[in-house]
Parts: sequence; structure tokens; C-alpha cells
Amino acid sequence: MTHLRRIRLSRLRLPLIRPYRLSYRTFDEFEPYLVEVEDSDGRTGFADAHISPGSSSETREGGWAFCLAKMDAVLGKTPEEAKAIVLADFASSKVAATALTAAIEVLEGSDLLDVGDARSQPLLTPINALEPEAIVAEVEEWIGQGFRTFKVKVGKDVEADLARVAVIQKAVGERATLRLDANRAFSRAQGIAFASRLDPSGIELFEQPCDSDDWEANAAVAAASTVPLMLDEPICTLADIDRAAGIEGVGFCKLKLKRFGSLQRLAEGLNAVRANGMSPVLGDGLGSEVQGWLEACVARDTVDNAGEFNGFLKPRTGLFANPLPFVDGEVRMPAGYRPQLDRDAVARATTATHELVA
Repeated sequence: MTHLRRIRLSRLRLPLIRPYRLSYRTFDEFEPYLVEVEDSDGRTGFADAHISPGSSSETREGGWAFCLAKMDAVLGKTPEEAKAIVLADFASSKVAATALTAAIEVLEGSDLLDVGDARSQPLLTPINALEPEAIVAEVEEWIGQGFRTFKVKVGKDVEADLARVAVIQKAVGERATLRLDANRAFSRAQGIAFASRLDPSGIELFEQPCDSDDWEANAAVAAASTVPLMLDEPICTLADIDRAAGIEGVGFCKLKLKRFGSLQRLAEGLNAVRANGMSPVLGDGLGSEVQGWLEACVARDTVDNAGEFNGFLKPRTGLFANPLPFVDGEVRMPAGYRPQLDRDAVARATTATHELVA
């Protein structure tokens, strides 16, 4: 019977081209955990996931410990047994569990990874500039590179955020749409004050205004908002999607592979969002090229708007020998595309590793 005979866990360090600012943290590098698996038939698979300090209660140290414990538990097990063992403890470390499970799905040859035809998938890009002149210049640069959806981070100051959004709206005009994201930084009162005063022109959605556990505060903001709300961090299960669907004013749910446990569960979740009358959005802006590929594959048949799996554009170097194709603001995987790890690039990025062999 086929079983897992080798598992390798590596911690990577991927310096970014420019700092990536969120309301709760500024990243100068990504530090994903890369999982590589091999079975007794010689099949291999890999996946990774980036634990973002401050995004949830999950820590990098806890995720590493989770992976080590589960590696011991699943070595020698069949792929199906291994996935069940990991997912049984999913709530303990969602990101780490997903990295392990997704690597096994890649080894198994999940149908979700089959690129049967060439298809363009547009991505969004963040607007980082703060001053009006710099904002105009950045908008023109991104428009010239083919981007037509921009993410604008808010959540620090209601008045300053409203003023900056207005400048961006004027600079963009009708050439692109905006997604606003507070990353949980607003209080209930601040979220209502901000969302109720927005000029909705060109704004597609407003993402996660309040704490992920404060469903009532987010619902209050949704009721007052001039644009649809999108929930992000609290969406980790099908039950969460059902709950979001019951909130008036919530028109979108964003899912991320690293918080959903597996490729299969992610696809089921995206389809469930649509079945509940909302629009699904997919992607992790903190993901590596590995995560970008996995999410891009799942997005092909489940999402029809701009993907947020643009994290792979932020590091100085990629991880694939045959890089994830990106042209004019779009992921363009050719038919049959299947990436291979660049072993030298992985070695240069590795800061710690642990391997088990049966």
C-alpha cells in the first residue's frame, strides 16, 4: 500500500522588493513554511503557507511545532490517512495544517491543479503612496502595467483615509475599480463613520472593517456602508460562509487557501459563497509563488473577479524553475502548466529545515 516515506519542512526567508504595509504590521520579508512530501511510489508534492503575525492567534513558532508533530504522526501513513490526521486538528494551527494537507494533494495529483487550457486571470495590486502627487504617479504606473483593480489599505484614521480614498478615486476615474481594506483596524464607531461617508463611485467593496471575532460590529458597519462589505479573516469554514450570508450588506466573502485546510475544501468554500448569493474572492497577498500557483489553479473555475493571490509579485526572487507566468496584470498559465521548484533558489532562501524518512 502506498505510504508517505519522506517529509521535509523548511522555513524560508523571502526579502521583498518594497515594504508591504498593513494596518497591523509592515512586512519587509515573507517567511513561509515549505512542505515537501514523497510517497513509496516515488510521487512528490509540495506546498507552503505564510503565518502572518498579528493576523490571527496563530504564531510561527506554534505552526512549526504543529508541523513537526504531524510529520511524526503521518510518516508511513497513506495519503488519505495522513490528510485525515492533520485536518482532525485543523483548528489548532490552520495555516500549518493547510501546508501539510495541500502538499499531499499535490502529490496525489489533484484535479484542481490541471490546467487544461490557457486562461487569463487578472490580479489586483495595492496602492501604497500616501501623498497626492505620488498617488497619481503610482496609479498611472499600475494602469500602464495592465492592472484594473486596486487595493487601498485604510483603518488608521477615518478623516485621513476618506481624503486619501477620494484622491485615488479622482486619479483612477473609470479606468479601474477599488477595493478598500481595513484589516480589522476600525472600531465599530470608526467603521460606521468611514463606510457611511464613502462616495461609492468606482468602489467594488469594503473589506473587514472590525475585529474578525466581532460579527456584530462588522454587521453594523455593513448596514451603514454605501458599498458592499467583504468578510475575510473570520471565513474559515462552510459554517462561517453561512453566517456571513445572513448579514445584510455583506456581498462578498474572501477565502484564502492557508485558512481553509485543503485545496478541495477551498474549492467547496468558494462554490458555497456563490450558492449563498454572495461573490467569492480568493487570494493571499502574503503568499509566495507556491501559494500563488495553488490559489490560481483553484480560482480558474470558481472565481470570476480579480484575484488577490498577488503575494508572489512582492519578493525579490521566486521559487520556481519555470516561474508562474504573469503578463499585463494577469496570471497566464499555459495549458499543461506544472511548476518545478528551483532547488538553488529554495536552498538560498532556507533558514531552517527538518526532514523525516521512513
